[in-house]
Order: sequence, then C-alpha cells, then structure tokens
Amino acid sequence: MSSRKLLPVLAAVSLLFGSFGTAQARTQIDFSHQLDEALAERLETLVERFNGQQKDYQLRLVRRVEGEAPADLNLVTREEQARFVANRAKFKPLYEVMREAKEPLDSGKLAPELRVGISDAKGKLFALPVALSTPVLYYNKAAFRKAGLDPETPPKTWWEVQLAADKLFDDGSRCPYTTSWPAWVHIDNLSALNGAEVADAKGRLTFNGLVQIKHVALLSSWYKSKFFAYFGRRDEADHRFAAGECGMLTSTSSLYASLRNNPAFETGVAPLPYYDDVRGAPQQTLADGASLWVGAGKKPAEYKGIARFVSFLLGAEFQVELTRAGGFLPMTPVARAAAKSKLLKADMLGLDVAYAQLQGKGTLRALRVSQIEPVRIIVEEELEAVWANKKPAKEALDTAVLRGNAVMPSLKALQPL
Repeated sequence: MSSRKLLPVLAAVSLLFGSFGTAQARTQIDFSHQLDEALAERLETLVERFNGQQKDYQLRLVRRVEGEAPADLNLVTREEQARFVANRAKFKPLYEVMREAKEPLDSGKLAPELRVGISDAKGKLFALPVALSTPVLYYNKAAFRKAGLDPETPPKTWWEVQLAADKLFDDGSRCPYTTSWPAWVHIDNLSALNGAEVADAKGRLTFNGLVQIKHVALLSSWYKSKFFAYFGRRDEADHRFAAGECGMLTSTSSLYASLRNNPAFETGVAPLPYYDDVRGAPQQTLADGASLWVGAGKKPAEYKGIARFVSFLLGAEFQVELTRAGGFLPMTPVARAAAKSKLLKADMLGLDVAYAQLQGKGTLRALRVSQIEPVRIIVEEELEAVWANKKPAKEALDTAVLRGNAVMPSLKALQPL
C-alpha cells in the first residue's frame, strides 16, 4: 500500500479530537516512519491528539533510518513487511505488550484474513494491522454509458473485461483498462482468487502455472491491442483513472474513499474479475496493508504507553474514521458494525465489495511475492518484458520463478511468521 493512501485518513482523524491542556512530564515514546513530508505532518496531528487526551505518555514522531535499531513504535507498509519479519527478533510481540500492560487485545475478534503474516501459529498478533485493503475493479460509469455499456452491470470475469475494453476502445478510449500494483494484483491476488498457488508447501515459488500464464498472456494481447495501458509498478495508474483517462482500473479497495467524491465522473466499484473457466473460481482475495511493530528491549513504562496507543487505535470511533476517510477495512466486528451504522450506504459500497471478496472459499495464503521485495522486483521486471514484447508470458513467468527461487534460500527469514 502506498503511503500516500494514508494521507486522507490522517487528515480526517485529526478532526476527531479537540484540544487539551498543556502536557506535563510524561514517558516519551518514539514512533518511527518513512513517510513523505506532507503525510508526516498529518501523522503528527494524530500523535498530538493522542498526546492531548492523556497525561502519562508523550508520543514523538521520528523518521526511520535504515540500519538503526527499531524505535518504540514502527509504522510498516506492505512493501516493507517482509524485511521486518526477517528481523522479528528485534521486536516484541504485540500480544505480550498488551498482556503485560493489562490492556485488552482479543486477536480472535480480528478476521483471519487481517492477521495473515503478522500472527504466530496460535493466532496471536505479533504486530497490529492498521490500514488494510484488497484489490477491486473500478470503472468510469460515464465512459461505460458513452460506449454503450450498462454502468450497473460491471464485468465479472476477465473475458467480460475484454469485451468492455473492446467497446471502450471503439468509442475512442486510449486507455480502456489499466492497473496499479501489478505483482500484488496480477500474481498474488489473481492466483488466490482462481485457486492457483504462488508457492508450494516447502516455500518454492510456483506462480508459473496454467492460470497465471493464461492471465499474463491475455494481458499481453490487450497491451498489443491498446486495450491495456501500463503506467508503472506502484499507484501511477490510480491518478490516470482519477483524471478520467482510463475506463477501468484494478487497484486497492481503499482508493474508493477518494474516488467516490470525484466531481469529474461517477465511479463504479466491482469485485476483482476471475476466470469462470477455472474450476472452483472465484475463491477469495487477500487483505494487505500497513502494520505497527513494537521494538524490543524497551522500558516497562514505554510498553504501557504503547499499549494505551494501540487501544486508542482499536477504538470504534477511530475505526469509523479510518473507513470513512481512507476506505480501509475496520479491524473488529464492533468497528465494522459502527461503520455500517454511521456511514452512508454509498460510502459503504467499496467496503461491502471488499468484504464479500475476502469471505470466499479457499485457504489463506501467507507467502505473497509482493511482500518479498527482491522477488517482487523480479516479477515486475519480467512482466514489463512481456508488455515490451520481449518475452512471451510463459517464458517470462518461468524466468521469474527460476530467478525468484535462486534468491529465496537467502531470503528464508523473509517468509511469513
């Protein structure tokens, strides 16, 4: 998840709390991050509100420097998570922090899909998932109408996406379909939704199966036919879609929070497409996002303050604002019920689509190539070779798996808890 996706959340959260009295001497807790300047300013606002509502603890925002020891609290994006897992000995499990501070934390109340990769074999949380989402399909309803497509009947399968892209192209669109986060959407989630594996039981990569090859080959044909436009490895396509340049987009469900109020056009949101000729599909997509990690070796008073802040983040009111402003998934049933009662039906549309996808059948997959940076880079390089017509889909995925497996032994510690 791009750190920019957190921007509206942090701005909205600042409205939740009023001003409080002057701070007294408190236990200082450092909260590290690697956000850009604008987003860091809004995170500072959140920190100040927490500091203002109690008198015992003082959170201080600090910029994380690679190679330095972990701070008391550490904000980790999806792309960074594997590196933190590899160094988990430097962190204190969250469930221990909360237990010792006598602050409630029932990890069983968090949906299983939110705990993948950051909980141990017994389901106890090692870190806190704070801003999670899943990929969905967005479409420009005005562009659909203009092309003769029914805006209330979005494509369900990739074959239907192709038919819609064909009509959008014939209507003059230079970008019928685009995507952000290609490895996350088109390898991790494409595989999960269609029942294909990205790795075997021993952790060896296997995302060059028939489903993945067919899918990348289809995207390649779209790219050649001008049905698919590619803008980059991160969220570059989000901005193109928001500007009205593209008819359809696959990206994170949290994007809906900003798209729903787009004055340029009405945005439709639908589940991530699947292949109806694959037995057992659709299954389920994956929930990923930012998480909070607690540094090891800190003082008891610091851990008590951290536990207090975690309880603050888990509060229903904060979760409602997290959903309203950022489109992220509420972490508990209570928070989801509160969001459903306090948000307009239109505001809940993206959340409902995301939740429906996550409830599909199938097993939860812990290993995700988009979270293992060296492997993700390999995958994106090989996909770009396909778009550039330098390699066919099978050769590119075979090469990506071969290259990925060559580096995986040295990355064993990066694999999920």
